[in-house]
Amino acid sequence: MNDDLDALAHLQDPVRRALYDHVVARGGEVGRAEAAEAAGVSRTLAAHHLDKLVEAGLLEAGFRAPDKKGPGSGRPAKVYRRAKTERSVSLPPRDYGVLAGLLAEVVEALGAEDRAETVARRAGERLARDRRDEPIAAVLRERGYEPYTDGGVLRMRNCPFHTLSEEQPVLVCAMNLALCQGLLEGMGGDPGLAALDPRPGECCVTVAEPSKTNED
Repeated sequence: MNDDLDALAHLQDPVRRALYDHVVARGGEVGRAEAAEAAGVSRTLAAHHLDKLVEAGLLEAGFRAPDKKGPGSGRPAKVYRRAKTERSVSLPPRDYGVLAGLLAEVVEALGAEDRAETVARRAGERLARDRRDEPIAAVLRERGYEPYTDGGVLRMRNCPFHTLSEEQPVLVCAMNLALCQGLLEGMGGDPGLAALDPRPGECCVTVAEPSKTNED
């Protein structure tokens, strides 16, 4: 837990937080110049803080080959992406992940997947109470999904249940979909807008814009 606290403490610095947020929002590799411009700081200062975030385990660094090949092409550019390692802090320490995994095994052992999906959908409806006037993207963002628009569809860069989904992908993805359907229904929307459409490194659920689904 101390390592997690130390890592998250780096985000208290406003420049580091701005750089981290930009890299996360991009959902891929980000160069120093782009990150510096987004944070409104010099490239040198951005490089310093980005490397500190790498040292803290919040970002990962790599190198991108220049577009131009051959003599005079220059050196590979250093780029950054969000680290795969998860960080969480609980005082005093709690381990809900282990319990969630055990409960998922119980659901599977009992063959209660349908009931689990029903419960997840009802939970989504409860979470959406008093949120009918808000866009679904705002509610999903608040739940940690990190939504972004891609061709008329909301995709999510983050799965809030990522660790558990690696252990029980079928069950967790089905419950995740049911939860999002419940959110839509609770907000007065069409639950059919939510669908399973997994991409590597992203959440398995997408939400289509109503206008896109109603077109003939």
